[in-house]
Amino acid sequence: MLRWLTAHCFYRLRTQAHRLRQVLGLVCAVLVLWLSLGGQPTALAGLTDDNYDGNIFALYAGNGSLVPPRVSLKQSLQAGKPALVVIYVDDSSDCKRFASVISQLQAPYGRVANFIPVMADSIPVKVAYEPSEPGYYFNDAVPQTLIFNAQGELVFNETGTVSYEAIDDVMREVFDLLPRSESEELRRRPINEVNTELVPEQ
Repeated sequence: MLRWLTAHCFYRLRTQAHRLRQVLGLVCAVLVLWLSLGGQPTALAGLTDDNYDGNIFALYAGNGSLVPPRVSLKQSLQAGKPALVVIYVDDSSDCKRFASVISQLQAPYGRVANFIPVMADSIPVKVAYEPSEPGYYFNDAVPQTLIFNAQGELVFNETGTVSYEAIDDVMREVFDLLPRSESEELRRRPINEVNTELVPEQ
């Protein structure tokens, strides 16, 4: 009798474990089907979409040191130091792609100019702004790039993605450097799918 009772309990446990495996398999199959049919969680994001996935300078430019900026625009203007201001949002594919351009510009100009990334959402809504506030210049579109010379004059104001070379030309004027055509010829070398670097021609 004891042997029969033990065998019967073992059989029931095996049957219940088998049913549990079937239910778990069905749940997994439904989840995979749901994901494959477009029910993807909104947390999935990438370079080419407008989904939020974190600090774009750290993720796509490999440069988390830009955010938060070390100084404000007001502090930079008071110090008489040239400044590059970029107004951006983290959930814009244009801003994601542009982040690497800003990071590349920091290499040659980061010691002599202030780099000030400003999140568009952080600009307070006001009736009027002072010229030392990013809201004074914001065109309600991102990315927007502003360059101020050492005298505090706005010398560049462009909305949208701008090439490295276009910004570099303005920075060369601000710092009275030779034009690119008279300096050492550089070429772009890809580092990864997002970033490139400028290296001398060989």
